[in-house]
Amino acid sequence: MTENSQQPTAPETELPTQYTPADVEGPLYERWVDRGYFEADAGSDKEPFTVVIPPPNVTGSLHLGHAFEHTIIDTLTRRKRMQGYETLWQPGMDHAGIATQNVVERELAKEGKSRHDLGREAFVERVWQWKAESGGQISGQMRRLGDGVAWSRERFTMDEGLSQAVQTIFKKLYDDELIYRAERIINWCPRCLTAISDIEVEYQDDDGELVSMKYGDGEETIVVATTRAETMLGDTAVAVHPDDERYRHLVGKQIKLPLTDRSIPVVADTHVDPAFGTGAVKVTPAHDPNDFEIGQRHGLPSIAVMDEHAVITVHGPFQGLDRLEARSAIVAALRAEGRIVAEKRPYVHSVGHCSRCKTTIEPRLSMQWWVKVGPLAKAAGDAVRDGRVTIHPQEMEKRYFDWVDNLHDWCISRQLWWGHRIPVWYGPNGETVCVGPDEQPPGTEAEGWRQDNDVLDTWFSSGLWPFSTLGWPEQTESLAKFYPNSVLVTGYDILFFWVARMMMFGIYAMDGTPPFHTIALHGMVRDQNGKKMSKSFGNVVNPLDWMDKYGSDALRFTLARGANPGVDVPIGEDWVQASRNFANKIWNATRFALMNGATVEGPLPDAAELSATDRWILSRLNSVVAEVDALYDDYQFSKLSEALYHFAWDEVFDWYVELSKTTFMAGGPAAEASKRVLGEVLDVTLRLLHPIMPFVTETLWTTLTGGESVVVAEWPGDSGFRDAAAEQEIATLQSVITEVRRFRSDQGLQPGQRVPARLTLAGTPLAAHEPAIRQLLRLQPEGEGFSATASLPVAGATVELDLSGAIDFAAERKRLSKDLAAAEKEKAQANGKLGNEAFLGKAPEPVVAKIRARLAKAEEDIARITEQLTKLPSA
Repeated sequence: MTENSQQPTAPETELPTQYTPADVEGPLYERWVDRGYFEADAGSDKEPFTVVIPPPNVTGSLHLGHAFEHTIIDTLTRRKRMQGYETLWQPGMDHAGIATQNVVERELAKEGKSRHDLGREAFVERVWQWKAESGGQISGQMRRLGDGVAWSRERFTMDEGLSQAVQTIFKKLYDDELIYRAERIINWCPRCLTAISDIEVEYQDDDGELVSMKYGDGEETIVVATTRAETMLGDTAVAVHPDDERYRHLVGKQIKLPLTDRSIPVVADTHVDPAFGTGAVKVTPAHDPNDFEIGQRHGLPSIAVMDEHAVITVHGPFQGLDRLEARSAIVAALRAEGRIVAEKRPYVHSVGHCSRCKTTIEPRLSMQWWVKVGPLAKAAGDAVRDGRVTIHPQEMEKRYFDWVDNLHDWCISRQLWWGHRIPVWYGPNGETVCVGPDEQPPGTEAEGWRQDNDVLDTWFSSGLWPFSTLGWPEQTESLAKFYPNSVLVTGYDILFFWVARMMMFGIYAMDGTPPFHTIALHGMVRDQNGKKMSKSFGNVVNPLDWMDKYGSDALRFTLARGANPGVDVPIGEDWVQASRNFANKIWNATRFALMNGATVEGPLPDAAELSATDRWILSRLNSVVAEVDALYDDYQFSKLSEALYHFAWDEVFDWYVELSKTTFMAGGPAAEASKRVLGEVLDVTLRLLHPIMPFVTETLWTTLTGGESVVVAEWPGDSGFRDAAAEQEIATLQSVITEVRRFRSDQGLQPGQRVPARLTLAGTPLAAHEPAIRQLLRLQPEGEGFSATASLPVAGATVELDLSGAIDFAAERKRLSKDLAAAEKEKAQANGKLGNEAFLGKAPEPVVAKIRARLAKAEEDIARITEQLTKLPSA
């Protein structure tokens, strides 16, 4: 009555009394790798399923964000492997240009050296040495988590094949006039001494200053404001809106620039917001991206006033000062000339910082290499619009379109030594030659030729990841089999920076075929209060610590359980501990089942031969299989985890296993049938749980079934078997047991305390379940002298209890009366506050809502306690 039932050999051994993750996880993982379960055969005739790993930095170690993302990908690929797909999870690492160079430069500094002491070639060799010795720590940590990647295919963005891919696409883009060299504004880090990408800029609110200063003299005076006074040395205009009547008389005129011997024009530009500040802005084309655009429109000169270290280079009293020193000195000089109109300190504003070294970014005019993204971005947008690529969740499409439809040309050069060196040579007579991977440089240094010193942005090489890892530009068997990728799983935070670039390059390089069918975006991992994890907040968690303490399955299940599409994921240690408890519950329930003869041997009995309890659990099992499949297809990992958790814990372990105990004790054909059903239910449930919790399910499934490995077991299918009547019958049974348990608890009975009871079940479907009802409710036969002190009519049946020997009624009445008085006092206090108009007028809404909730709880308690008192005998 379920599809794909297993028919393996007899179970291997008995299970230990306790599950200890540390004893099984490492050996199990190595066994999976040794048996080649995670490898992918490009020559097979199976339908492919491909996912590439978002390549972690070679300098990195596993953090919770990695663990979250890898759990999702591993869950997807393990299920697809069980479904019979030729599954490839492509592993690899990114060379992380800036981060890696910084690490090695710090090592050199400890030796009293710099990279310039070694020279470029020796420094690059030193970086490769560092990678061999210390890089890639995260690979071992991925094994701890259980990542089912094809290790034999592991790639590195600087390996020979991927380097060839980078040079090939650079040459192709260059020849197609989609790469060019130009002087533009870039994000510059004065500490790392390189241009950096937008994603490597972290914005934070800083306490700065806003200084308003007066340019010009007499009637030709205009006031501008800035947070970076030092840049005024490079101002080449003041801009106003063309429709601003206040300044129309000044447009086209020259005004004096303070502290210099220059005059600058007033220009009219629609970029200026006349309602912001004074409606006039200073224009520094060499040090601000918006000013640069204004400068381009008006033919303004660009005057750089700082060098690569952000030190002032303009001749005069400020030359040689750091930008912050110059800022204070320039404001003081302007103040001395009476040109300061207003100063605001602190002035909190958003400031970009280098994500690596936290230095404040300096917008800087620089000669760099650029990708002309216009046609590439249009193709990337069209692929989503025409349905060739689906973004999940769909509401993220707007973000994607906002980005690709407004994408500026991409600066791809970096002033580093570690990375893919730009394959362009400059000749003695001004020649510029781009060299492909199979071509020789046009000449030697002795002949006056030199290669460009810059390297490519790391995102350039990682943008090729979906196809370069499969062998492109060679037309390999793997490329034909596994491209395009089936799905990309990644965080929404790099939708623009990485995903859009893979889309652009994939469509461009692969003749219009996008790199993946689906982009599944997840959120960010946050602490249990929803706060961003940060070292400065002291809330960063090392996932390895939690894996050591609770096991990898517990961490994985916790992360999957929080994985709603595109939504941030809060996580706390208590939740991981709860998942560990779930793993223990699975272990103990399976151990009980094995001890009581649960089996997967032989076919399932016909439905007609099964009890209502057996038919109910098989009906629910098939419904859950169908539900889980639908949720997988919609990338609803949180919902499918919840569905599996509640089915396994609530329905299988807490209800079916408990209801089956009386059947097992009675023996006979019914017990044998239930043993087979229990084996079936556990078999399928373990297979359903395996992609999320691979280690505990592997141990239990192989013990239960004797099968080779659940990794390569068949994914369960929905047979279509449903039994609505059995589901209704067991729901009625559950309601009776739940109601009586509640009554017992209300009366202060201990869970294991037995009391005499008379059950009137004749004429109801519950008659067949009397042994189970008595067993679960600890009800013994009424016997002689039975006198019902309580009668509970439930679902057409009646349960009468004799509590005369179990409860001190006088003491119980006294306890309940005390509780009732407390509830009534709480109600009176809440009503008093809610009836006070003055209080309601001042109290915040959350406070009022909390009091209303207290009132509702008090009223609920009063009703409950009053009913309990009514049911108590008078003596």
